[in-house]
Amino acid sequence: MATQEDPTSVDETMIARLGLDKGHIIQEFGYDEDVDKDLRVGIEEATGEPIVFEDYGDVTDGALVWFRQGDEDLADLLMDAQSLLDDGASMWVLTPKKGISGHVEPRVVGESASLAGLHATSTFVVGDSWSATQLVEKGRSK
Repeated sequence: MATQEDPTSVDETMIARLGLDKGHIIQEFGYDEDVDKDLRVGIEEATGEPIVFEDYGDVTDGALVWFRQGDEDLADLLMDAQSLLDDGASMWVLTPKKGISGHVEPRVVGESASLAGLHATSTFVVGDSWSATQLVEKGRSK
């Protein structure tokens, strides 16, 4: 969490926007060396649980999907990511911000979400290089 001693930590307000609670299990897709490691640490601190990877085989309370221009099909990835989500759980698609290598246009996220039966409820900046778009099941808003 952001402190004077550790200015690179993730802002608690931003973590709160993710709607995480203690004990939540968050599954991660598209991990690579460019992910926001401070965000990951903030999520683990907020939930008290380690982030689990794509091969996790149980129900989860949320999903992080890191996606960059040039990655495989986002709609397919979103369908995979929601396969273990608990009812009512949210998913966040993290894409490089405009001007950052791998930037993805918001319409691509929206179109892919729609194909996967999801819709975007909000988008906000995460760290220096990423934007997060929250996706929920169609017909539900958060």
